[in-house]
Amino acid sequence: VQLQASGGGLVQPGGSLRLSCAASGSISSLNVMGWYRQAPGKQRELVAIMASGGSTSVADSVKGRFAISRDNAKNTVYLQMNSLKPEDTGVYFCYFKRLMLNVPEFWGQGTQVTVSS
Repeated sequence: VQLQASGGGLVQPGGSLRLSCAASGSISSLNVMGWYRQAPGKQRELVAIMASGGSTSVADSVKGRFAISRDNAKNTVYLQMNSLKPEDTGVYFCYFKRLMLNVPEFWGQGTQVTVSS
């Protein structure tokens, strides 16, 4: 599975960005896609993930500000980020995993999001 992410950049506090990640390769129709992030000096953490059936898991720190969505026909997941804060700064990694036991996880190359005035 290959993951191609795009959409990061520099934005002022209160601004918005939209991340996209397209998956290709051996993709099962039953899968989970989403986003994790890693700030400097911190561990990678969940931002939001969404299963192909529509269920989601979203970090408390971004609830009400970020929205995850996906287009199953395009094997693409999106993260709409609004009301961005400096603490949202980090490298955002696209994530993919088939909904099966004992299968590997796949990660995108990471896209930088910087929230600064």
